[in-house]
Amino acid sequence: MAVQTGLGEPRGPWFISPELDPDGRGWWDAPERDPGGRRPRRLLAALAVVALSAVSGAIAGGVVAGRDGAGGPAAASAAPVPAELVTAAERTVPGVVSVLAGGATGRSATGSGFAVDDQQHLITNDHILAKGGGGPVTVELPDGRRFAAEVVGREPRSDLAVLKVPASAGLTPLPLSKPGATRVGEPVLAVGSPLGLAGTVTAGIVSALDREVRLGNNRHSAVQTDASINPGNSGGPLVNARGEVVGVNTAIATIDGNGSIGIGFAIPIDQVQQTADTIIGKGG
Repeated sequence: MAVQTGLGEPRGPWFISPELDPDGRGWWDAPERDPGGRRPRRLLAALAVVALSAVSGAIAGGVVAGRDGAGGPAAASAAPVPAELVTAAERTVPGVVSVLAGGATGRSATGSGFAVDDQQHLITNDHILAKGGGGPVTVELPDGRRFAAEVVGREPRSDLAVLKVPASAGLTPLPLSKPGATRVGEPVLAVGSPLGLAGTVTAGIVSALDREVRLGNNRHSAVQTDASINPGNSGGPLVNARGEVVGVNTAIATIDGNGSIGIGFAIPIDQVQQTADTIIGKGG
């Protein structure tokens, strides 16, 4: 089935809850991946983890508790955006691209990517290329220019791939955070092309580290964030307030497949850097 341009396609890595069923299932699961066609057995199993691509929205407040412990009225207000995040966004957007894979054979997928060096190597998610059926890959720059991209290498196990565009693209490489430097609670931005909206920036925090996520048949430790992520953001960077990439946005949790609910997952930068270095070293 062809993928609608701009929307990407959910692929269904599963989140692995600490409370596993005996058969290894977490308390949520991707129903479309159940080989027997069974409905999830628990109410919370309606939460499906899908491949991501996106960012949007503002940060709002929640329920405010009274001093005596009783629940107070709901108070929603836009959270102030630290000035350093504005600067981080300005530095990040010029290095982020939209990725279109396939199309010639009727299968296509869209996502995001970002430059990592002055040789114009780009990082993206492997599942974007897989959903594109191995067809040609086109990259659209922030200024609207398009380039055919060379696939330098792919690593399905880590859901990462490296592309390369001509030197004339002139993309600004994004700095990478030092491995182990990411902290729970620090502000982050997700940047990419959700629903085909290039250069979209959304803000949140690092919600958790070392969150176990299943990508296909492989389990990985991921960075969890509440920055709004949606289809089309796959392969885009998650950056900290210094504009350093802390992860590659890869999956989100949804309720009945209906978009972001504030639980997203990114491949940690140490895994990204290790895989990218290996691919670039082999393929140039």
